[in-house]
Amino acid sequence: MRHHIELSAGRIDYEDTGGDGPVLVLAHGVPMNETQWRKVVPLLTGCRCILPTLPLGGHRQPMRPGADLTHRGVALLLGELLERLDLTDVTLVLNDWGGGQFLVSEGRAQRVGRMVLVACEAFDNFPPAPAKALAAAARVPGGIWLVVQLMRTRWFRHSRRAYGAMSLRGIPDEVFDDWIAPARRSRAIRRDFAAFASSAPDRATLLSWSDRLADFTGPVLVVWAQDDPLMPRAHGPRLAALYPAGRLVEIADSSTLVPEDQPERLAEAILTFLGDPA
Repeated sequence: MRHHIELSAGRIDYEDTGGDGPVLVLAHGVPMNETQWRKVVPLLTGCRCILPTLPLGGHRQPMRPGADLTHRGVALLLGELLERLDLTDVTLVLNDWGGGQFLVSEGRAQRVGRMVLVACEAFDNFPPAPAKALAAAARVPGGIWLVVQLMRTRWFRHSRRAYGAMSLRGIPDEVFDDWIAPARRSRAIRRDFAAFASSAPDRATLLSWSDRLADFTGPVLVVWAQDDPLMPRAHGPRLAALYPAGRLVEIADSSTLVPEDQPERLAEAILTFLGDPA
C-alpha cells in the first residue's frame, strides 16, 4: 500500500507491505522508484518491506526549492524517514545508488541493524564511469531535459553502451516509462534530478567518507554481480572486507540490477542472511 510522509525536504512516497517480520527498507537507483524491487518483494516471505521513493529523479512530487538533494542530503533524508516512521533494527538494502551508506559516515545509522549492499556505488565510484555524462549534463541549463528525451529512445534503454548496461535481461518499457514519467512532465522534478545528479563530491571526500564505514559493526551482506560494467568487480570483496561483519556473495549472469536479472537468487541470499543469528 502506498503512503506518503512530509519530511524536511518535501513529501516522500513509500510503500509498506506491513506485517510483524523483520523490517527491510529497500532503496532504489537513479532515476527509478519502488518498482525496481517488484520481482523481489513477493519472495521475501515473512518480511515487512518498506520501499521509499527518494528524490533521485523518478520521484512523483518535487521537493521544496533549496532542499539538500546531494548524495549526503538524500542519505540524511533516508535517515529522517526511519526516525519519523520509528523504525528500529532495520535491514537497509541498497542497489545501484550506494549513498545510503553515508548514514554510517554521518553517524546516523543507529536505527540500522544490518545492511545488504547489492551491486551499488562504493568508494570513489560516485557516479560510475558510464554515468559521468549524466553528471556533466546536469550541470548545464536544460541538460537534464535533453537527458530525459534521450531516455525515451530505444537505443538508450537497450544499448549496452547506455542504460541497457544496467540489466542483462532488459527493463520492460512500461517500467522504464514509469520511472522517467515524472521528469518528463515536471520542470521541478528535473530541477531536483539535476541537483542530485551533479552533487557527487570529489574523490578525496568520497574516500574519506568510505573510511568511516568501518564504524558500522552490524552484519553486512555484499551481493555483487559478476557481469556488471558499472560497479567494479573488485569493489565487492573490498567492501565486504571494509565492514567488520561483512560477507560476500557473488551472483553470475547479472548486471547492476540484480533485482531485475536474478530476483530469486537475490531473495534467497537476503533470507539466508536474515536467518543467520551471527
